[in-house]
Amino acid sequence: MHALFVSALASTAGSFPLLPVILGGVAVLVLIIIFATGYVKSPPDQAYIISGLKKDSRILVGRAGIKVPFFERLDRLYLGQMTVDIKTEQSVPTNDFINVNVDAVAKVRIANSAEGIKLAAKNFLNMRPDRIAAELQDSLQGNMREIIGTLSLKDINTDRDSFSDQVMMKAAKDMDKLGIEILSCNIQNVTDENGLIRDLGADNTSLIKKNAAIAKAQADRDVAIAKAQADKAANDARVEADTEIARRQNELAIKQAELKVEADTKKAEADAAYEIQKQEQQKSIQTATVNAQIARAERDAELKKQNVEVTKQTLDAEIRAKADAELYRQKQEAEADLFRRQKDAEAERYEQEQAAQAQRIKAEAVRFAKEQEAEGIKAVGEAEAAAIRAKAVAEAEGIDKKAEAMKKYGEAAVIEMVMNALPEIAKNVAEPLSKVDKITMYGEGNSAKLISDIVGSTTQITEGFASGMGLDIKSLLVGALGGKLAAGKSINITLPENGSSGDDEDPTDGTEV
Repeated sequence: MHALFVSALASTAGSFPLLPVILGGVAVLVLIIIFATGYVKSPPDQAYIISGLKKDSRILVGRAGIKVPFFERLDRLYLGQMTVDIKTEQSVPTNDFINVNVDAVAKVRIANSAEGIKLAAKNFLNMRPDRIAAELQDSLQGNMREIIGTLSLKDINTDRDSFSDQVMMKAAKDMDKLGIEILSCNIQNVTDENGLIRDLGADNTSLIKKNAAIAKAQADRDVAIAKAQADKAANDARVEADTEIARRQNELAIKQAELKVEADTKKAEADAAYEIQKQEQQKSIQTATVNAQIARAERDAELKKQNVEVTKQTLDAEIRAKADAELYRQKQEAEADLFRRQKDAEAERYEQEQAAQAQRIKAEAVRFAKEQEAEGIKAVGEAEAAAIRAKAVAEAEGIDKKAEAMKKYGEAAVIEMVMNALPEIAKNVAEPLSKVDKITMYGEGNSAKLISDIVGSTTQITEGFASGMGLDIKSLLVGALGGKLAAGKSINITLPENGSSGDDEDPTDGTEV
């Protein structure tokens, strides 16, 4: 099976050259993930126990390791020092049948060995230190109760070190089975129910007080004897000291007298020498004083001369500085005035240029507006002229066409057109009267005059039409009527009555001519 898998991989690798690289990358990625998720590092006060794949667990204390994810687990065991309070909850009788209560404190930790860690891991794995201390408290209390039963009250109080050592030795056997090491055990307090410890203390106290009183009396006696001896020795020493002092004082007085004579002699010699020296010094002082005065006068004269020169230079410097300052001020003012005038001129020129520019822009705008207006007027004029010209052309063409038509139709056509238009002309002349509800006329012959006006209006229209056409309507009508009469034909002309337009009237209602 393995050979088949290897051969399959080999054939696949031959087909796909990148497969080994991909498999290698996947393997490296898997190793990185395992390392990242399984890397652990235990602190010095804890033991990391890794178990799962192997029969024996791996123990890490203060070092790092790798835990295989999903196949191994990590547990922790606290290795630091723990404090266990050991108290007898009830009175425990000693070997002399005295009930006592003992309060002690033990310092313990997990044994610093692989075997001890394995034993402790079976009992205290993943427990907090206070929980481990609580688990050990009962066992240590039982061991201390057993040791109390083997000791007397006096032994417990007078030799607590031996008592604590016995407790440690007794408890060490049980603790070794749990993988626990006892570091120390200290007895804090021992009490009894009947106050026997206090009574034993009272007896010892009386004995101590008695011995102390005797020792005090003996000490006072020794002090008195020593004091008397000291006073006698002090008196003898004082007398001897006074005698020696008197002798020394006499010697001192004699010595002082000798020294005084010698001192007086020396003093007289010194006084004489002092006077001589004093005179010499006064002469030297006077000479030095005169020299000093001369030198001072010379220095004063030189100083005054220098002061005059300094004053002259100072005045000269001040006058020159003032003149320079005044000149600089005038120059600055002149430059400032020139600069101001230049700026004013530039500002005025700029304003004039801006005004000229504005005027130029305004003139350009007016000119452009006028040009646009002229263009518009020109365009309107051209359009109107074109319209008028087109209208005139059209009218002329119409007139020409009408004239040609008239020529073609002849007089008969003209007469027929005129006759056909007469009713419409009469209708349009009489139409305003049809819209009047009522007309009141006064005098005689007003109705005849109304008819005469209508006929006159019609006549004017026909005459205007004949004048515009260049035709003699009357002659044409007379000729036409004459022809009709000669042929024996009649002509019907229908006129509206009573001011009616004749639109809806029957033609038979008119007058026949």
